[in-house]
Amino acid sequence: MPKNYDLPGPKSQDILDLQDQYEPSCRARAAPVVWAEAHGATITDIDGNEYIDWTSGVLCANIGHSHPHWVKAVQEQVAKVTMPYAYPTEPRATCARRLVEAMPDHAKNLDTCFLLSTGSEATEAAMRIAKRVTGRHEVISFWGSFHGRTWGAMSMAGIRSTKNNWGPLMPGTIYAPYPYFYRCPFGSRTEQECADKCLEWLDHKMRYESIGDLAAVITEPYQGGAGFIIPPEGFLKRLQDWTHEQGALFIDDEIQSSFGRTGKMWYMEHDKLSPDFCCIGKGIANGIPTAALMGNHELFDALNPGEMSSTTGANPVSAAAANAVLDVFESENLLQNCNEVGGFMADEIMKLRNKYEVLGDVRHKGLVIGLEFVKSKATKEPAPDLTTEITMRMASKGVTCGKVGIFGNVIRVAPPLCITREQAEKSIKCLDEVLGEI
Repeated sequence: MPKNYDLPGPKSQDILDLQDQYEPSCRARAAPVVWAEAHGATITDIDGNEYIDWTSGVLCANIGHSHPHWVKAVQEQVAKVTMPYAYPTEPRATCARRLVEAMPDHAKNLDTCFLLSTGSEATEAAMRIAKRVTGRHEVISFWGSFHGRTWGAMSMAGIRSTKNNWGPLMPGTIYAPYPYFYRCPFGSRTEQECADKCLEWLDHKMRYESIGDLAAVITEPYQGGAGFIIPPEGFLKRLQDWTHEQGALFIDDEIQSSFGRTGKMWYMEHDKLSPDFCCIGKGIANGIPTAALMGNHELFDALNPGEMSSTTGANPVSAAAANAVLDVFESENLLQNCNEVGGFMADEIMKLRNKYEVLGDVRHKGLVIGLEFVKSKATKEPAPDLTTEITMRMASKGVTCGKVGIFGNVIRVAPPLCITREQAEKSIKCLDEVLGEI
């Protein structure tokens, strides 16, 4: 029988009241599910209700929540030492080595690892080093992009809500259209035509907006915050080539798309990219705050010793957690499961797209599946309120999911890579039931 939780439960309500009293109203919000425990792809709330997780704790728990090997590694390191800022430790040096060695053959130029705490730190560091190396200051990002919430990273956001009313942004910011085919700004008839137009538009940007001082282009391989916008095959390689033709550096922001999320360890493997920088985070340590900037040693050598650092970056607990994540990828078939279960989920959800008028578009790669909801397929008018209602009803039936998108009308399906076929079937049945009710 389908679940039908009355949310929030009484214990959850107590915590929500406490949160409303002591935390700011501007915090991120989701369905009223107060997590108590999480294992694999299953969440248990404080009232004892169980859920299948479609969020991976917002794309962090790629190997699954509370993986036993990861838990053991973190526990053991916490009992030894946690915070020797600027001093070397074995977990830190080992983590840097393993991340460098894990880069694909076509990106062996990424021979140095700068360990940090957050994705915003990684993107900010990439842009700052690019400016130092090139002696230029302009950076191009894309409509719909999200690179963090610190000032420089926020400045490169291609979504207004990320930077709304925050005053002047970082000098030299230039924004260009991204191949969001479902809503292509050029009205293109094919994905490839949309990609061609977006690349052509970069030349217009350089001709009319740039002052001829381009330092870097930064892009997410797929746009997470915009609603899981996945570009056509070959677009990123052409973008990288265009960037290098301008004498600029190419920054690959894989904070969300790495660590197996799209069926390969790194998204850059899909298009055989060789970026000048690769920003990684989220799944890198399965929820322990960790990030890294991968680059060539010659780029980092443009900075003086101590010129860039991070108080908690590279702390041994974070490094131990990241090492444990790499261990799990080496010992378990997570990539295979991602492709098999992800393919099954995408196929089943496409059937629902044909069944329901409100499900306008489905975009997918591995266990990245974006469901864009509209008022009708004919008009494509976004339906953000409907999307919120769907997430709430899904939670009441035992599936946690969140919404994103430029218009707030996209549900992201991004469960831990260990999700089982049975869990996938149950969660899609839940979605079918909810859409049928609505």
